[in-house]
Amino acid sequence: MVNATTEFLIALFLLLSLAVIVGEIFTRLGQAALVGQLLVGVILGPTLLGAYLGISSTAPSLVGLQTVATFFILLMAGLSVSPEQIWDTGLSAGLLGIAIFLVPFIGSAAVVHVLYPGWGNTKSLFVAITISITALPVLAIMLREFGLMKTRFGTFLLNASVINEVAAVTAFAILLSVSSSGAPSWDAIAIAAATVALFLATVLTVHMTLRALRAMRLWDRLLRRFRESWRSREAGFALLIVMGLGAALYSQFLGLTFVVGAFYAGLLVTPESAGAREHRSVSFVFEAVTWGFFIPLFFALVGFNTNFASLFSSPLTILLFAALCLFALSVKIGMGAIVTRSLAWSKKESMAAGWLLTSRGAVELAMATILLTDGIFDTATFTVVAGVGLITTALSPIGARPYIRGITLERLQSEAASRQPPVGSSMPAQALVSDDERPIV
Repeated sequence: MVNATTEFLIALFLLLSLAVIVGEIFTRLGQAALVGQLLVGVILGPTLLGAYLGISSTAPSLVGLQTVATFFILLMAGLSVSPEQIWDTGLSAGLLGIAIFLVPFIGSAAVVHVLYPGWGNTKSLFVAITISITALPVLAIMLREFGLMKTRFGTFLLNASVINEVAAVTAFAILLSVSSSGAPSWDAIAIAAATVALFLATVLTVHMTLRALRAMRLWDRLLRRFRESWRSREAGFALLIVMGLGAALYSQFLGLTFVVGAFYAGLLVTPESAGAREHRSVSFVFEAVTWGFFIPLFFALVGFNTNFASLFSSPLTILLFAALCLFALSVKIGMGAIVTRSLAWSKKESMAAGWLLTSRGAVELAMATILLTDGIFDTATFTVVAGVGLITTALSPIGARPYIRGITLERLQSEAASRQPPVGSSMPAQALVSDDERPIV
């Protein structure tokens, strides 16, 4: 008879190895790796092979591992943002970030309530939040793959995504606090808003204290003394995890769930607060552990917790799910295109922006995982959320590619024309364009 430890190791081996391999295959097909990793979980889970493999997603070891993976992913999401980046976002990118959260959130709440009236208002609002998020890491990966990471286009979309993600995490904290208080009321909403304000005030106080210490050059001396006196290996990584766990416990104590604390703890760790050299070292170790282990495992476990048989149980459930996916796509494309078009972007740039902003990923699935664990979501609701994220993320690069190819060619032609060598120059025309700026094919 196979004991629990062996079952856990078998499940971990299958989920991680296949997630890494299939994720790599999907990246070579022009997709985000998370699409393949989710599909691995779907195949190994109750949707297809779960009953034959005998692996249960409710096993305590897998549930605990998924909680740790969720913590690492939210901490990583916070590390990709800094308070200075939020402050320097700019009005137009900030407005886009708010628009691509607020309009999809309000619209999704109404659409979900109409499509799934049995879910109730609270569950509909949570689903609406998950639909409204643009995944910052996934967007960054796609921009890098398309060669647009360091362009005006790419920087603007990343800044907008930062605002979108911060707004979504904060709204999630408020809604979760309201739902945990029992029947929603104005008093409950006021208490939830005050609790979130207290948490954010704490974060802001820590940030301002660090800034003041840096301005007085005390922080640099403390960091230098720490480097000289601390002998343990990878102490910076350990301190990062301890700080993240402390913030997670603080937000959990306030009733805001640990993911909020993990996200904002990561936001406070910047090259200025940790020191440039230490930040590079800690980031390298943290990203290696998170991207190499926790992210593929997390997405595989998300797929493992779904049961897509519930979506295809009848023509009506298929129709309702298709309608929600269509809305999730169209509202993000529409808002992204409308706002960027109002900023005098070309039609191709606006449509490319709209398609790229439909990408979803880790943050909303981490939220959905917490809601499933807390009993707010059931498997059917969780499957709908994961399914919408899977489909919209898969379609995002496919829809954006034709428009990106067009704007890349236009940019290269414009730059080449403005940098034509003088008559008689022997410089070949092809040398005007670097390898990383070549058109995407």
